Amino acid sequence: MLHIRPASDNDLQDILHIYNDVIINTTAVFQYDIHTIEMRQEWFDLKNQQGFPVFVAVEDESVAGFSTIGPFRAWQGYKYSVENSVYVRPAYQGRGIGRKLLEPLIDSAVQLDMHTIVAGIEADNLSSIRLHESMGF
Repeated sequence: MLHIRPASDNDLQDILHIYNDVIINTTAVFQYDIHTIEMRQEWFDLKNQQGFPVFVAVEDESVAGFSTIGPFRAWQGYKYSVENSVYVRPAYQGRGIGRKLLEPLIDSAVQLDMHTIVAGIEADNLSSIRLHESMGF
């Protein structure tokens, strides 16, 4: 059974594995170099310092995916806007996990008094485009 919960330091190795797979096998993050566990720890610590959530989807004690929100742009007019990021392990894709990971981000954005959530989706990522369309984005 799938369970969505806030991420912890103990999830960072799985989050790193998922993110590096995205770097290596997709064009979703516009990164070329794989990340280290130290980079993921720094990223996670910054998310916590900024008050932005990170969620994981766990099934049978395995992290199937993760999601987060963060600043969209530093310009004043965007101070109530955030960008979302949702990543799902390839073996778990196509099962609605991305949608389930997006739901707590929306709730968190409302609690943070954010008015806009932006998703940067590259053209090859048809499943994300369909997900956002089905949710009214």
